Amino acid sequence: MQRANVILLVLILMGFFAESTLLATAGCILLVLRLSKLNRLMVILERRGLEVGLIFLMLSVLVPLAHDNIIYRDLVEKTISPQGLLALIGGALATHMNGEGLKLLKLDPQLIFGMVMGSILGIVFLGGIPIGPLMAAGLTALFLEAFYWFK
Repeated sequence: MQRANVILLVLILMGFFAESTLLATAGCILLVLRLSKLNRLMVILERRGLEVGLIFLMLSVLVPLAHDNIIYRDLVEKTISPQGLLALIGGALATHMNGEGLKLLKLDPQLIFGMVMGSILGIVFLGGIPIGPLMAAGLTALFLEAFYWFK
């Protein structure tokens, strides 16, 4: 059996044991793609999968706005509340960190393996959600900046 298939099987089992349907499903999909020799689709997923995933994430977050179930006065009041202002700051900082992570991945793409392994450990042992490598890359960029600053 090829090494990649074994790794995917291990990821699927880790997903089942950690009760992470996202990890198990992703592993299953990739294994099916490998076994059915759909390499072209794997290349497309590698190039554009993150963008497609982020689009679906953004859609799921914005659905309440599309339903028109939100009272806009409440929306404005929540946004200018202390919690809303902290959410604005958090969103701005998170997108900045994601941008820094993207720069880091372009400069040193080998770091992605450590980020993926860290994400898997976070899913399995900390009950985390694999939201994306960009946030992991952003945090890594922050840690590296602090490491080089204190060095």
